[in-house]
Amino acid sequence: MHQRAADDLMWSQIVTLHARIEHELTRALHQQAGLGLSDYRALSRLAVANGGELRMQNLAEAIGLDQSSVSRLVARLERAGLTQRDICPEDRRGIYSVITEEGRERQAAAEPIYVATLTAALARHASDPDLADAVRALRVTVD
Repeated sequence: MHQRAADDLMWSQIVTLHARIEHELTRALHQQAGLGLSDYRALSRLAVANGGELRMQNLAEAIGLDQSSVSRLVARLERAGLTQRDICPEDRRGIYSVITEEGRERQAAAEPIYVATLTAALARHASDPDLADAVRALRVTVD
């Protein structure tokens, strides 16, 4: 098989694997933690950020959303009391999203659900002949 065809096949497997796992993570987090997947990812990034805060642009980049999507996400998290906005003292135009204590608690409670769901999904898909190569490739790059 030529490299281009092999790359195309691998990319197709990764896209399929990603879609299936994202669906499982979304369902598990919603049902068991009352959070959306983007909510969880934003809270997770904020929880480990210095001071529990990130500029909106940096948060958008960290979780793979565009600026308008992350603005709607942060507004939803604020309404739920999980984050709050803060103005950058050095640059009054810069806006930060800051995780609240309640946000930290919700993220910490959701983390085991996320990890267990991800681990189980990868293990299940590792035995699928159509996706096993993609799972193996992902695990090799991390190890």
